[in-house]
Amino acid sequence: MYYFLCNLSFLDLCYSSCTVPKLLFDVLSKERRISVIMCLTQMEIGLILGGIECILLAVMAYDRYIAICYPLYYTVIMSWRLCRHITIISWFGSIIFSSFPTIVQPLVFCKENQLNHFFCEILLLLEVACGDVSFYKITISAIGFFTLLAPPVFIVGSYIGIIISILKIHSSQGRSKAFSTCASHLTVVMMFFGTSMTMYIGQSRSFSPYLKYVSLVYMVITPVLNPLIYSLRNKDVKEAFKKILTRGLVLQLHHVQ
Repeated sequence: MYYFLCNLSFLDLCYSSCTVPKLLFDVLSKERRISVIMCLTQMEIGLILGGIECILLAVMAYDRYIAICYPLYYTVIMSWRLCRHITIISWFGSIIFSSFPTIVQPLVFCKENQLNHFFCEILLLLEVACGDVSFYKITISAIGFFTLLAPPVFIVGSYIGIIISILKIHSSQGRSKAFSTCASHLTVVMMFFGTSMTMYIGQSRSFSPYLKYVSLVYMVITPVLNPLIYSLRNKDVKEAFKKILTRGLVLQLHHVQ
């Protein structure tokens, strides 16, 4: 669990670094410009990291399913080798799928364009691109199915199995403990997939300016809240944080004396 949480934290850090610095610069600057190369780079990084997070959230649901439904086989099934292979496959798979459209048919822009957004969203770039972009729209729909529909279905299936197993637990304390281990992950899943599906599912024909506020949730707000959601509901993390604070206070008092 902590291995996947570490991966999720790294993804959130990269996700925020892709958009927030430029967003803050544009807020404080009068001239809000970005080059075509930087814009396409920002778009590609966002797509790659978004695809990895979709896969990672699905894998975390499977990890919870094995831990709750098959606790005695957990260390055998979720071995370190399998976890590393899943991480490598998710990274390379997302890079290949996200880069495929731009490699096959690069986007071309005829003039300077104004984007009503805080970062280079692919749906918005298709609105201002020159030439036929039907290939991109078909590809987005196909990739959206694998990244935004298949993982939630897998997550729902995993949690159905988890709920069935939890209901078989006789003690209320045991059921409460099992549910609490899944609450943080479910919160993140609903925030991320809910806003991402609103953005991409059924939106390949046109981009609404109001959708930029939806993308603000999964690009900025969710990465910021993820550490708080997982930390505040995790006993081990809270105990470690208390130890760090206590050690810091002891060192300060010793330094003062």
